[in-house]
Amino acid sequence: MRSNLMLLMAATIWGMGFVAQRLGMDHMGPYTFNGLRFLLGAFSLLPLLWWLKSRQPVAVTGDHRQLLTGGVLAGLVLFCAASLQQVGLLYTTAAKAGFITGLYIILVPVLGLLLRHKTGTNTWIGALIALAGLYVLSVTDDFSIGFGDLLQVIGALFWAIHLLLLDHYSNRVAPIKLACVQFVVCGLLSLVTAFIIETPTVAGAVAGWQALLYAGLVSVGVGYTLQVLGQRGAHPAHAAIILSLETVFAAVGGVLLLGETLDEQTVAGCSLMLAGMLISQIRLRWWWKSRRDKVPLTK
Repeated sequence: MRSNLMLLMAATIWGMGFVAQRLGMDHMGPYTFNGLRFLLGAFSLLPLLWWLKSRQPVAVTGDHRQLLTGGVLAGLVLFCAASLQQVGLLYTTAAKAGFITGLYIILVPVLGLLLRHKTGTNTWIGALIALAGLYVLSVTDDFSIGFGDLLQVIGALFWAIHLLLLDHYSNRVAPIKLACVQFVVCGLLSLVTAFIIETPTVAGAVAGWQALLYAGLVSVGVGYTLQVLGQRGAHPAHAAIILSLETVFAAVGGVLLLGETLDEQTVAGCSLMLAGMLISQIRLRWWWKSRRDKVPLTK
């Protein structure tokens, strides 16, 4: 239950984070924004790391090599996922970005097949329903998909890989250290990219300080840490279904705080996608077992 509550809090924080990400780009480029927020998120973990070290002086599970390997790999994938999401937000709404990003919860069990994870029929049914929702949500009358929506679709693949990486390493190394390393790697890569293709300015960072603080301290520092800690005690599929609620909070935040509108087609597409995400995580045999246990068997 504690792990589930941590993941639910992370989903809420991330959903509202789409609003901050949109607002922050009113004052700075997407890579500048990502670089600053992820480094700020890493910096916010330093007091926690110091506190944990004082309480647990003995080394935790995993060695420095595993921590460095896992942190760098997770940071690289996080950089790809966050970059695609942030740039995509320049061309689509927070609500649509949230729901399309949520496709990663279907991709997690599908990619898990490569790792010899078991995947039930419900995953494929949910995937088809979610794809139908994506079509309704993003594909236009001339059978084309918007550039921003396409970036979010590609980004969903990297979010799925990122979740599987965290699931692999979070039980092998200290989760807070893993989070900190991946934030530093992602932040540095983002800033290097920003100085190459953008023009970062102090004035821009100051003007967008509110969005930056939420996206850095709350969305990154608190949200991703809750994910790492929550995944230690939750099954990857269970974690995915809880984190899928991020899409709902993103839509609510977009409507209430950004003044975005959801027409009938958008609502229909979002509803289908959310239904597909949920169905993909519900094992039908659980329902059948509960029914069988309630009905006494006769000879």
